[in-house]
Amino acid sequence: MLKLSKLATAVALVVAGSAAVAGEVEVLHYWTSGGEAKSVAELKKIMQGKGHTWKDFAVAGGGGDNAATVLKSRVVSGNPPAAAQIKGPAIQEWASEGVLANLDATAKAEKWDDLLPKVVADVMKYKGNYVAAPVNVHRVNWMWANSAVLKKAGVTATPKTWDEFFAAAEKVKKAGLIPVAHGGQNWQDFTTFESVALGVGGTKFYNEALIKLDQKALTSPTMIKVLETFRKVKGYTDAAAPGRDWNLATAMVIQEKAAFQFMGDWAKGEFSAAGKVPGKDYICAAAPGTGNAYTFNVDSFAMFKLKDSGAQKAQADLAASIMGTEFQEVFNLNKGSIPVRLNMSMDKFDDCAKTSAKDFVSTAKSGGLVPSVAHGMAIKPAAEGAIKDAVSQFWNDDKISVADGVKNIAKAAATK
Repeated sequence: MLKLSKLATAVALVVAGSAAVAGEVEVLHYWTSGGEAKSVAELKKIMQGKGHTWKDFAVAGGGGDNAATVLKSRVVSGNPPAAAQIKGPAIQEWASEGVLANLDATAKAEKWDDLLPKVVADVMKYKGNYVAAPVNVHRVNWMWANSAVLKKAGVTATPKTWDEFFAAAEKVKKAGLIPVAHGGQNWQDFTTFESVALGVGGTKFYNEALIKLDQKALTSPTMIKVLETFRKVKGYTDAAAPGRDWNLATAMVIQEKAAFQFMGDWAKGEFSAAGKVPGKDYICAAAPGTGNAYTFNVDSFAMFKLKDSGAQKAQADLAASIMGTEFQEVFNLNKGSIPVRLNMSMDKFDDCAKTSAKDFVSTAKSGGLVPSVAHGMAIKPAAEGAIKDAVSQFWNDDKISVADGVKNIAKAAATK
């Protein structure tokens, strides 16, 4: 690590000097859809502008599972890319293998500690050293609603509590429309579940139960209430939900077939593509009870140890460019997320993004900023997978009692 730190310092000095060394930067990512691919092209352009050669290593599959498999084989064979799209606790798992580069020289020169909330910076570090660069922030605890459907159903205000939500859902149902658009995949079930847990139990409960996996919290009366509320939400979904993709659920809200959807802010891209305007055609609001909290999903690139000095220089420039204002703006305008930098101008962003940015800053100060479990930001993959399965079993099988649901989730949380 120390040698690596000295090397990174040397690289930083080269950056500062005029004798720039051009190098190749190979980047493994899984951003292959329209807006995402457009954003990656911008990063490529920035790097080429600095004299580097960009080698694209795109692996299709939005969840990144395919990319992770390819990355493992490359690292094991001693031929890692310069950077790979990795997030959450998986960053620390890779770092513990001793294969990630130390980015402290770049982070210090670019003042990352001042530009990132501590809870986000900590995810990018291993044993106090930066090993990854964050790209963006997705807010997960959003509730999307169609304004015309709410009007038709006689719902006059956006529900801020779960009681208000269920009263609104009942009106939508009576109007002959679907109250909640949902897709039946375990990560979608858990996206809804964690918003319910946060809204019913608050940030302290969310941290104890879903991040620390404390058995007392997981089996508490609060968790019973969470599962009762979760099951009630399920009652307002349609019978065709199982197996439906998230974007098709979003389309139901866009097409005025459904009133609400619980989904991260990537859903906004669907509304924008359909020409819909926030505040007019649709509403973006924090899920009931979660107005003072923010569940985040941060995409990031971990940097791997490289031997070639030109490649190291290119890698340091890549890390700096990812956190630079130019890329942060263009990428997040395309992706529907917001910049991870705290001092960014939001002038070009829409009202949903402006709300998200304001809440990101305020929750970072208040302690309401928490990592999303559903999106791989909070706990180790084995426990996350087991808990997701238990939650989805409860969601899909009405015969499982709330008491058994609580027991199953608590047991899954003990998975090592």
